[in-house]
Amino acid sequence: MDLENQKRIKALADEKGAENLVVILGGAEAEASGLACETVTTGDPTFAGPLAGVQLGLSCYHVVEDEVKNAVDPAVYEEQVGMMEMVLDVDAIKAEMQQYRSETALA
Repeated sequence: MDLENQKRIKALADEKGAENLVVILGGAEAEASGLACETVTTGDPTFAGPLAGVQLGLSCYHVVEDEVKNAVDPAVYEEQVGMMEMVLDVDAIKAEMQQYRSETALA
């Protein structure tokens, strides 16, 4: 997750409260999505950005996960995400996200 996005997320969490935010990721790779999830929950693992050492504890999901897919109008989801779902390793992304949430007790 780039430094500008870290800065924006931190500002939103400070303004709105972490309990009022959910991060929806859309990265193409499972590992990158897991790292982004780690960044917004337990802090930037590279210790390089605004979230270095900052544990926001934000809820975090990937757009291809059922929790997100079921919360969105099916026509909108298909239009915006359908093509992406066909080319991504959806199972690997779901597994990475679920594993991370269960390891950090954020499920």
